[in-house]
Amino acid sequence: MILSIDTATDEAIVSLSKDGRVIATLENNAQKDHAAWIQMAINTLVQKEGYTMEQLQAVAVTAGPGSYTGLRVGMATAKGLCFALQIPLITISTLQVMAGAAIEQWLFKASHMQAPLCFCPMIDARRMEVFTAVYDENLQEIIAPKAMILDELSFKEALNNRSLICFGNGSLKWKNVSRYPNVLFIEEKINIAKSLAKLASSLHLRQNFANLAYAEPVYLKEFYTYIKK
Repeated sequence: MILSIDTATDEAIVSLSKDGRVIATLENNAQKDHAAWIQMAINTLVQKEGYTMEQLQAVAVTAGPGSYTGLRVGMATAKGLCFALQIPLITISTLQVMAGAAIEQWLFKASHMQAPLCFCPMIDARRMEVFTAVYDENLQEIIAPKAMILDELSFKEALNNRSLICFGNGSLKWKNVSRYPNVLFIEEKINIAKSLAKLASSLHLRQNFANLAYAEPVYLKEFYTYIKK
């Protein structure tokens, strides 16, 4: 039994899964309310499904990139629960979770495109910048997660004899400037909870756990706060 937490983007998700399959999920679409919502949501979710917190065997959390505040909320919540319950912490890249969901949902839908296919999640990082990575059909990294300022030549190295499927709340920025013909932009919602549960279960089986004391969000770039003079 694993509790999964994702507060990295606009939509926060908490879900319960068993053996890699989602049992129940709660979502919050108000990004500014993630901190106030998450603890109550976890308690509600566990009790509603007839379980207790003591039955949890691990907590999985998307470690980033994403919203700075959201990442801190998710990581702090996950670490606090793991410490209190004495259970392992599992951290997973937000981009990897997004790509895993996209591969499961769209791999066969994109069969008409030039093979091999690559999957490119994009998280809005303001202006023309995104947090992004590129994965193949087996969820192996082709381009490691990074912050990227988009232009018409972005992803040139990934598009050599490949087709690219782009998605996420930052992908439309590149759609407006991209010149490549073998790129598909999809706006359909992806099932984050299902992907997170599957990846968390795999890591749990391999006992690939994060260090509870030293685990921290993956920001990919420095936090910047505007100070009015």
